[in-house]
Amino acid sequence: MDADINFYFDPVCPFAWMTSKWVRQVQAQRDYTVDWRFISLRLINAQVDYDAHFPPEYEAGHTAGLRLLRVAARARAEHGREAIAPLYAALGTHIFDTAPSSDSHRSELEMRELRGTREFAEPILAEAGLPLELADALDDESWDVEIQKETDEALSLTGKDVGTPIIHFEPPTGVAFFGPVISRLPHEDSAVELWDHVVALARFSGFAELKRSLREQPQLAAFGVDAGTVGKQEDWHGGSRRQKK
Repeated sequence: MDADINFYFDPVCPFAWMTSKWVRQVQAQRDYTVDWRFISLRLINAQVDYDAHFPPEYEAGHTAGLRLLRVAARARAEHGREAIAPLYAALGTHIFDTAPSSDSHRSELEMRELRGTREFAEPILAEAGLPLELADALDDESWDVEIQKETDEALSLTGKDVGTPIIHFEPPTGVAFFGPVISRLPHEDSAVELWDHVVALARFSGFAELKRSLREQPQLAAFGVDAGTVGKQEDWHGGSRRQKK
Protein backbone atom coordinates (compact mmCIF):
# COMPACT_ATOMS: atom_id res chain seq x y z
CA MET A 1 0.00 0.00 0.00
CA ASP A 2 1.35 3.41 -0.99
CA ALA A 3 0.45 5.74 1.87
CA ASP A 4 1.37 9.25 2.95
CA ILE A 5 1.92 8.04 6.51
CA ASN A 6 3.00 4.68 7.90
CA PHE A 7 1.90 4.62 11.54
CA TYR A 8 3.37 1.83 13.68
CA PHE A 9 1.28 1.11 16.77
CA ASP A 10 0.89 -1.25 19.69
CA PRO A 11 -2.80 -1.28 20.68
CA VAL A 12 -2.06 -1.19 24.43
CA CYS A 13 0.12 1.95 24.34
CA PRO A 14 -1.87 4.98 25.56
CA PHE A 15 0.49 7.49 23.99
CA ALA A 16 0.33 5.74 20.62
CA TRP A 17 -3.46 5.93 20.89
CA MET A 18 -3.43 9.64 21.70
CA THR A 19 -1.04 10.36 18.83
CA SER A 20 -3.15 8.23 16.48
CA LYS A 21 -6.22 10.32 17.26
CA TRP A 22 -4.25 13.45 16.40
CA VAL A 23 -3.00 11.85 13.16
CA ARG A 24 -6.60 11.06 12.23
CA GLN A 25 -7.41 14.77 12.73
CA VAL A 26 -4.56 15.68 10.38
CA GLN A 27 -5.56 12.95 7.93
CA ALA A 28 -9.07 14.35 7.66
CA GLN A 29 -7.85 17.89 6.99
CA ARG A 30 -4.99 17.04 4.63
CA ASP A 31 -6.63 14.04 2.94
CA TYR A 32 -3.60 11.87 3.78
CA THR A 33 -3.68 8.13 3.44
CA VAL A 34 -2.47 6.17 6.48
CA ASP A 35 -1.18 2.62 6.59
CA TRP A 36 -1.61 1.37 10.16
CA ARG A 37 1.30 -0.98 10.85
CA PHE A 38 2.47 -3.08 13.79
CA ILE A 39 5.14 -2.66 16.44
CA SER A 40 5.11 -4.83 19.56
CA LEU A 41 6.28 -3.55 22.93
CA ARG A 42 6.45 -7.16 24.12
CA LEU A 43 8.84 -8.08 21.32
CA ILE A 44 10.91 -4.91 21.81
CA ASN A 45 11.33 -5.91 25.45
CA ALA A 46 11.80 -9.61 24.80
CA GLN A 47 15.15 -9.66 26.61
CA VAL A 48 14.09 -7.37 29.47
CA ASP A 49 13.55 -8.66 33.01
CA TYR A 50 10.05 -7.29 33.53
CA ASP A 51 10.04 -7.99 37.27
CA ALA A 52 13.18 -5.92 37.75
CA HIS A 53 12.41 -3.04 35.41
CA PHE A 54 8.66 -2.50 35.20
CA PRO A 55 5.62 -2.19 37.44
CA PRO A 56 3.94 -5.59 37.92
CA GLU A 57 1.14 -5.08 35.40
CA TYR A 58 3.40 -4.18 32.46
CA GLU A 59 4.24 -7.67 31.25
CA ALA A 60 0.57 -8.65 31.21
CA GLY A 61 -0.29 -5.50 29.28
CA HIS A 62 2.47 -5.90 26.71
CA THR A 63 1.63 -9.58 26.24
CA ALA A 64 -2.02 -8.68 25.65
CA GLY A 65 -0.85 -6.16 23.06
CA LEU A 66 1.06 -8.84 21.20
CA ARG A 67 -1.95 -11.15 21.28
CA LEU A 68 -4.17 -8.40 19.84
CA LEU A 69 -1.59 -7.69 17.13
CA ARG A 70 -1.83 -11.35 16.09
CA VAL A 71 -5.54 -10.82 15.56
CA ALA A 72 -4.82 -7.64 13.61
CA ALA A 73 -2.23 -9.42 11.47
CA ARG A 74 -4.72 -12.14 10.56
CA ALA A 75 -7.39 -9.51 9.88
CA ARG A 76 -5.04 -7.73 7.50
CA ALA A 77 -4.08 -10.96 5.76
CA GLU A 78 -7.69 -12.04 5.22
CA HIS A 79 -9.53 -8.73 4.86
CA GLY A 80 -6.95 -6.28 3.54
CA ARG A 81 -5.00 -3.39 5.00
CA GLU A 82 -8.13 -1.24 5.07
CA ALA A 83 -9.46 -3.45 7.90
CA ILE A 84 -6.86 -2.15 10.37
CA ALA A 85 -8.04 1.46 10.70
CA PRO A 86 -11.49 0.57 12.10
CA LEU A 87 -10.06 -2.30 14.14
CA TYR A 88 -7.46 -0.07 15.82
CA ALA A 89 -10.12 2.60 16.36
CA ALA A 90 -12.37 0.09 18.12
CA LEU A 91 -9.51 -1.31 20.21
CA GLY A 92 -8.34 2.11 21.33
CA THR A 93 -11.84 3.28 22.13
CA HIS A 94 -12.50 0.28 24.38
CA ILE A 95 -9.07 0.24 26.03
CA PHE A 96 -8.54 3.95 26.58
CA ASP A 97 -11.66 6.00 25.88
CA THR A 98 -13.95 3.94 28.08
CA ALA A 99 -13.90 4.58 31.82
CA PRO A 100 -13.53 1.49 34.03
CA SER A 101 -16.85 0.11 35.22
CA SER A 102 -17.66 1.25 38.75
CA ASP A 103 -18.86 -2.26 39.64
CA SER A 104 -15.76 -4.01 38.31
CA HIS A 105 -13.77 -5.92 40.92
CA ARG A 106 -10.83 -6.59 38.60
CA SER A 107 -7.40 -5.30 39.54
CA GLU A 108 -5.26 -3.33 37.06
CA LEU A 109 -3.30 -6.51 36.36
CA GLU A 110 -6.49 -8.45 35.66
CA MET A 111 -7.80 -5.68 33.40
CA ARG A 112 -4.64 -5.79 31.33
CA GLU A 113 -4.73 -9.58 31.11
CA LEU A 114 -8.35 -9.42 29.97
CA ARG A 115 -7.38 -7.44 26.87
CA GLY A 116 -5.64 -10.51 25.49
CA THR A 117 -8.71 -12.76 25.67
CA ARG A 118 -11.60 -13.74 23.42
CA GLU A 119 -13.98 -12.16 25.91
CA PHE A 120 -12.41 -8.80 25.11
CA ALA A 121 -11.53 -9.29 21.43
CA GLU A 122 -14.74 -10.73 20.00
CA PRO A 123 -17.07 -7.74 20.70
CA ILE A 124 -14.43 -5.44 19.22
CA LEU A 125 -14.14 -7.54 16.09
CA ALA A 126 -17.92 -7.40 15.72
CA GLU A 127 -17.87 -3.62 16.16
CA ALA A 128 -15.22 -3.35 13.45
CA GLY A 129 -17.30 -5.50 11.10
CA LEU A 130 -14.89 -8.43 11.19
CA PRO A 131 -15.51 -12.15 11.77
CA LEU A 132 -15.29 -13.35 15.36
CA GLU A 133 -13.17 -16.32 14.27
CA LEU A 134 -10.22 -13.93 13.84
CA ALA A 135 -9.88 -14.17 17.63
CA ASP A 136 -8.42 -17.65 17.07
CA ALA A 137 -5.17 -15.80 16.25
CA LEU A 138 -4.76 -14.69 19.89
CA ASP A 139 -2.86 -17.90 20.63
CA ASP A 140 -1.31 -18.37 17.20
CA GLU A 141 2.39 -17.56 17.58
CA SER A 142 2.98 -18.05 13.85
CA TRP A 143 1.85 -14.42 13.38
CA ASP A 144 4.76 -13.26 15.56
CA VAL A 145 7.15 -13.63 12.62
CA GLU A 146 5.25 -10.97 10.68
CA ILE A 147 4.85 -8.74 13.74
CA GLN A 148 8.58 -9.03 14.54
CA LYS A 149 9.45 -8.16 10.93
CA GLU A 150 7.32 -5.03 11.07
CA THR A 151 8.69 -4.13 14.50
CA ASP A 152 12.23 -4.42 13.11
CA GLU A 153 11.18 -2.33 10.12
CA ALA A 154 9.94 0.44 12.42
CA LEU A 155 13.10 0.41 14.56
CA SER A 156 15.30 0.50 11.46
CA LEU A 157 13.78 3.91 10.69
CA THR A 158 14.54 5.50 14.07
CA GLY A 159 17.04 3.41 16.02
CA LYS A 160 16.21 1.08 18.86
CA ASP A 161 15.99 3.37 21.90
CA VAL A 162 12.37 4.30 21.24
CA GLY A 163 8.85 3.14 22.01
CA THR A 164 5.51 3.58 20.28
CA PRO A 165 4.28 5.03 18.06
CA ILE A 166 6.71 5.42 15.18
CA ILE A 167 5.61 7.56 12.25
CA HIS A 168 7.08 7.43 8.75
CA PHE A 169 5.91 10.40 6.69
CA GLU A 170 6.08 10.20 2.89
CA PRO A 171 7.68 6.74 2.75
CA PRO A 172 9.92 5.26 1.57
CA THR A 173 12.30 8.24 1.48
CA GLY A 174 10.53 10.65 3.84
CA VAL A 175 11.24 11.37 7.48
CA ALA A 176 10.55 8.99 10.34
CA PHE A 177 10.43 9.60 14.07
CA PHE A 178 9.25 8.21 17.40
CA GLY A 179 6.18 9.96 18.74
CA PRO A 180 5.48 12.73 19.15
CA VAL A 181 4.40 11.79 22.66
CA ILE A 182 1.41 13.96 23.54
CA SER A 183 -0.90 13.81 26.54
CA ARG A 184 -3.59 16.10 25.19
CA LEU A 185 -5.41 16.05 21.87
CA PRO A 186 -4.96 19.38 20.09
CA HIS A 187 -7.96 21.39 19.00
CA GLU A 188 -9.06 20.71 15.43
CA ASP A 189 -7.89 24.22 14.43
CA SER A 190 -4.33 23.62 15.64
CA ALA A 191 -3.88 19.94 14.75
CA VAL A 192 -2.35 20.61 11.33
CA GLU A 193 -0.17 23.43 12.68
CA LEU A 194 1.33 21.04 15.23
CA TRP A 195 1.87 18.44 12.50
CA ASP A 196 3.70 20.92 10.28
CA HIS A 197 5.99 21.94 13.13
CA VAL A 198 6.85 18.31 13.96
CA VAL A 199 7.56 17.42 10.33
CA ALA A 200 9.64 20.58 9.78
CA LEU A 201 11.83 19.71 12.76
CA ALA A 202 12.18 16.07 11.68
CA ARG A 203 13.16 17.13 8.16
CA PHE A 204 16.25 18.95 9.40
CA SER A 205 18.84 16.25 8.78
CA GLY A 206 20.96 17.31 11.74
CA PHE A 207 18.13 16.89 14.23
CA ALA A 208 18.25 13.83 16.50
CA GLU A 209 16.25 14.35 19.68
CA LEU A 210 14.06 16.74 21.62
CA LYS A 211 12.82 15.11 24.80
CA ARG A 212 11.61 15.43 28.36
CA SER A 213 10.71 12.42 30.44
CA LEU A 214 8.15 14.32 32.53
CA ARG A 215 4.74 13.49 31.08
CA GLU A 216 1.19 14.28 32.04
CA GLN A 217 -1.12 11.34 32.35
CA PRO A 218 -2.93 11.31 29.00
CA GLN A 219 -6.41 12.79 28.73
CA LEU A 220 -8.09 9.42 28.43
CA ALA A 221 -11.08 8.05 30.30
CA ALA A 222 -9.16 4.91 31.25
CA PHE A 223 -6.85 7.11 33.33
CA GLY A 224 -9.70 9.07 34.86
CA VAL A 225 -8.54 12.24 33.08
CA ASP A 226 -11.24 14.01 31.08
CA ALA A 227 -10.71 16.50 28.26
CA GLY A 228 -10.94 19.49 30.58
CA THR A 229 -8.41 18.21 33.11
CA VAL A 230 -4.62 18.24 33.09
CA GLY A 231 -3.28 14.83 34.05
CA LYS A 232 -0.88 14.25 36.92
CA GLN A 233 2.75 14.67 35.87
CA GLU A 234 4.95 11.58 36.09
CA ASP A 235 8.58 10.84 35.21
CA TRP A 236 8.72 8.23 32.45
CA HIS A 237 12.49 7.83 32.43
CA GLY A 238 13.65 5.28 29.90
CA GLY A 239 10.43 5.75 27.94
CA SER A 240 8.20 4.08 30.53
CA ARG A 241 7.40 4.06 34.21
CA ARG A 242 10.40 1.84 34.90
CA GLN A 243 11.14 0.84 38.47
CA LYS A 244 14.87 1.39 37.99
CA LYS A 245 17.16 2.84 35.33
